[in-house]
Amino acid sequence: MHAGPTMLDVFERNFDTAARYVEAAAGVIANIKACNAVYEMAFPVDIRGEVVTLRGYRAEHSHHRTPTKGGIRFAPDVDLDEVKALAALMTFKCAMVNVPFGGAKGGIAINPRDYTVEELERITRRYTVELTRKGFIGPAVDVPAPDMGTGSREMAWIADTYAMMNPGELNALACVTGKPLAQGGIRGRDAATGRGVQFALREALRYVEIQRQTGLSSKTAGLRVVVQGFGNVGGHFARLAEADGMRIVGIGEWDCTVANPAGLDVQALLAWRRERGSIKDFPGGVTRDRDAFLDLDCDVLVPAALQNQLDEATAARVKARLVVEGANGPTTFTGDAVFQERGVVVVPDIYANAGGVTVSYFEWIKNLSHMRFGRMARRVGIRTQLRMVQGVEQLTGQVFPPDVVEDMRSGAGEEELVDSGLEDTMVQGMEEIMAVRREHPDMPDLRTAAFVCGLQKVALAYGERGVWP
Repeated sequence: MHAGPTMLDVFERNFDTAARYVEAAAGVIANIKACNAVYEMAFPVDIRGEVVTLRGYRAEHSHHRTPTKGGIRFAPDVDLDEVKALAALMTFKCAMVNVPFGGAKGGIAINPRDYTVEELERITRRYTVELTRKGFIGPAVDVPAPDMGTGSREMAWIADTYAMMNPGELNALACVTGKPLAQGGIRGRDAATGRGVQFALREALRYVEIQRQTGLSSKTAGLRVVVQGFGNVGGHFARLAEADGMRIVGIGEWDCTVANPAGLDVQALLAWRRERGSIKDFPGGVTRDRDAFLDLDCDVLVPAALQNQLDEATAARVKARLVVEGANGPTTFTGDAVFQERGVVVVPDIYANAGGVTVSYFEWIKNLSHMRFGRMARRVGIRTQLRMVQGVEQLTGQVFPPDVVEDMRSGAGEEELVDSGLEDTMVQGMEEIMAVRREHPDMPDLRTAAFVCGLQKVALAYGERGVWP
């Protein structure tokens, strides 16, 4: 896209806008804005017989709640300002959806495609050693998670390394989330951020104010949606949105855009990419240049790729009336200004993509409790449902369909319970944003309302702990 302000610049601009609506002393606001602790490291790793020095980072933005929480990304352009900005966004994201963590973020400046699996394992484990030595990881200290360029595999390496360095620690698996199921993970985590975006889109359209501004109804079925980014977030969102009756008319990726006004077959497109490593030349759509997704006629745009994608120039090209941010910081403040002028509603990242950290919270709780969700109550729920069915059948003389009864016998599994908790979180989050927006009619957008929600909670938490004199 286009060069522009850094993520830290964008965060600070959004923070300052929101701070004008929060009643707190200037010194308190300044302290909340600042990043609390940063660890920048240079560590050696043996790569193909040569010692290579890599640069890594971990930023803990706020300790108003502990532990801190945030992903680890492997990307060549990771730097100190980026992880500080992402850590700050995590602080307000967690506060926004009432997850009791402070914000953190980390990364290593590498392109993971340049390394073998064995080399990535060596790099990841050495990075974990550095974090452990400096006290930047631990179930009660700082809990990483997957981000760009990392996944459950890397989280398993981190958990194993931490456990080896802390023998006898009962809660060692809770040092990181996003792990494989066999190593303390939780069902539903892989799709969590994409499902959260789906819920955010649905919840936004429940409000009359947003319906009027966008010209859309509360029905999501039939919506024409363009997704930028077909990775973990964009891929899962597109799959779930299609299953919900939406029409995915375009997918923008790093090398091209694939479009079809009649709707893409998302499952077929996912299979095509798995086989070829790219969505290019997919037979179910037309392949165009990488920025062509901006010009596609649609109702909703979901940017789910990199930061700073929608600036003054690119935002002006967007045809959608509703933008739901699946990525971290995809819109710059100049892009926001264009959307406000055009009347485009933006559902901000600190709410829309909070599904990942919400389900990470559930995984952390599962690891600390050493028990999967539903283990104690599931059978009670099944028996209660079946008794209700028997009672209704006796009173009415009608028999429930066998498939319905059989479904009740299964009960709610872990993934269903996780999805239920995520849905409730997203519903409540949107309610809080709209309540703040209604309280301040002069507020420019939903992003400011979301930041105000988060900032008020962080300031209140500091006051509760007696941090302020």
